[in-house]
Amino acid sequence: MPVLFAYTDGACSGNPGPGGWGALLLAKEGEEVVRERELSGGEALTTNNRMELLAAINALEALERPSVIIVVTDSAYVKGGITEWLVNWKRRGWRTASNEPVKNEDLWRRLEAAASRHTVTWRWIKGHAGHAENERADALARAGMAPFKGKLIARS
Repeated sequence: MPVLFAYTDGACSGNPGPGGWGALLLAKEGEEVVRERELSGGEALTTNNRMELLAAINALEALERPSVIIVVTDSAYVKGGITEWLVNWKRRGWRTASNEPVKNEDLWRRLEAAASRHTVTWRWIKGHAGHAENERADALARAGMAPFKGKLIARS
């Protein structure tokens, strides 16, 4: 039976600014890739952390049935949030240890819901360190951002 992996990444040009997210989903039997799927998207005005979260969310939401999956991220924010901080944020009514509102609460809730359908192992890797799948996820994130770069954002 293949092992499922999701390599996820977010990118932002300015923070906030135009951003993109990318996810590379792979089914592997041993070292052989037997199936792959690429996902990407973006927003005109966002933050890097939101794009990192959306990469993981979209990877998990793309799975049509409950699965066992390894999510590989270069975001310590995503891995730390979902594996350590979330339980305390919820216990404190979505407040941080310093009693501030949790940033990106909407996406943390969505990530928790998406992950709850699956059996997920979360792995962190160093970004921009020559990891082939992470580099592909980064390229997908940049492609997702591309349509939004250079566009003027009307601010009220």
